[in-house]
Amino acid sequence: MSDGFEFRRHGEIARLTFARPEKMNAIRHEMWSAIPDVVAEVEADPAVKVLVVTGAGEHFSAGADIGEFRALRSTAEGAVNYDRAVTAAVEALGSMRKPSIAMIQGNCIGGGCQVAVACDVRFAAADARFGITPAKLGIVYDFLSTRQLVALVGPAHARYLLLSARLVGADRAAEMGLVNEVVDRELLEKTTMEFAETVCSRSQTAVRSMNEIIGRILAGQRESDAEVERLRSDAVRSADYAEGVAAFLERRPPRFA
Repeated sequence: MSDGFEFRRHGEIARLTFARPEKMNAIRHEMWSAIPDVVAEVEADPAVKVLVVTGAGEHFSAGADIGEFRALRSTAEGAVNYDRAVTAAVEALGSMRKPSIAMIQGNCIGGGCQVAVACDVRFAAADARFGITPAKLGIVYDFLSTRQLVALVGPAHARYLLLSARLVGADRAAEMGLVNEVVDRELLEKTTMEFAETVCSRSQTAVRSMNEIIGRILAGQRESDAEVERLRSDAVRSADYAEGVAAFLERRPPRFA
């Protein structure tokens, strides 16, 4: 685990918090490098069903820590090495089978927005602001994050955000499809955690398999294949399927493991 993070488990829900409020939770290189390990820990823990990503204090994250750029991105080689860490973090979040939820308040800009987009679902406080700002720094956004953004908001909105580097408010972000739901700040925690608990109550066989299939579609897969059919076949042979059908017929809530 890196300094600048808090990682805690609350029953079936794990929470990764960017914890540099004095820097608006700017993400240092060391933090980018640690995210894949956090994801691997969540995926490997059988007690954890959902990962919530958020920021301490007033903001989600103002993005990558630009203060490091002179030391770490002052050469083309340094920039490539730095970007490898960012891409690995985004890829790890984006490829999780367990669902990830971004709980966003305040600034969600640059690399912060990159992290939020890599999550599966996004809840935002009404005061949240979003922007993706490589055009302000002479940086070309990486392919994986660009693909994730285009899949989320479409090419027109992706161009608007990337080419202008403008910031947009939470309501506008929701109109674009950048966030799933906007709520008053005082309701953000309650709304996000209620959704996380709902996902925890569902069949994890179904949740994780469907998340994997969605990931394959986003990566460009257009037709079913043997692996997709295996996931579906395994599901109908699972204890979750037997419990789900029994609960429906008995008119009671299912009790999944």
